[in-house]
Amino acid sequence: MTGVSVGAVAAEVEGQGVPVVFIHGLGGTSNTFQPMLEAFGSFRCIRPDLPGSGRSPRPHEKLTIAHMVGAVVDTIKAVAGAPAHLVGHSLGTLVAQHVAVAAPEWALSLTLFGPIVEPGPEARERLRARAQTARRSGMIAVAEGSSAGLSTSSRGNPLAVAFLRESHMRQDAEGFAQTCEALAEAERADLRLLSCPVSIATGDEDGVAPPSAAQALADKLKGAKLKVFDRCGHWTPIERPKECGRLAADFLRSVEA
Repeated sequence: MTGVSVGAVAAEVEGQGVPVVFIHGLGGTSNTFQPMLEAFGSFRCIRPDLPGSGRSPRPHEKLTIAHMVGAVVDTIKAVAGAPAHLVGHSLGTLVAQHVAVAAPEWALSLTLFGPIVEPGPEARERLRARAQTARRSGMIAVAEGSSAGLSTSSRGNPLAVAFLRESHMRQDAEGFAQTCEALAEAERADLRLLSCPVSIATGDEDGVAPPSAAQALADKLKGAKLKVFDRCGHWTPIERPKECGRLAADFLRSVEA
């Protein structure tokens, strides 16, 4: 495994083969996907920290979804050097959709865990409130509620709870706040322009991307299939890492076949 930088974006690269770019969600980093990587032995795995998240500093200008999309496209061009499969979680799924629409020549497929199409009015207000909490009280206050996205059973897993708490604690408070606000202001991608193969998965207890919403997204995309994990919340790569890894890797191999 090696660490690389694309501008101010930090990324980890591991393996050889067709490139796969992993895009984490709000409060996540490249480590969100670490538990899944065993299934991707025949691929080149590229895991950036989005601008303002993890080890990537926030930009001087206001952070937006468009800025994140540009950073992912730049990472694909500079590190992969060829079209890549995109695997996203939560916020990362929205970024992946926009990448596939804005730069379709660089996106081979989309695998979307806990997919977001566009936040609803209540979700936008909650995101703005989280931004204010981060600025006012710091990331320790945000981290205390980070396990709310887990399923009931996963909240009893101390390792999952500790992982999410640490993932949030390691975020820059202003970078996290701006990421919240960028998602609060986000608009949906024009799915009519999305032409690559898509696989979708969510948890049966996912309150952010419930099965009904994930199915509605799958219904809009020709050939897309939905997998719903039992006893799983919003943090699918953490709660069901082996299953997520197998699902994604098998899908990518089917696309490559």
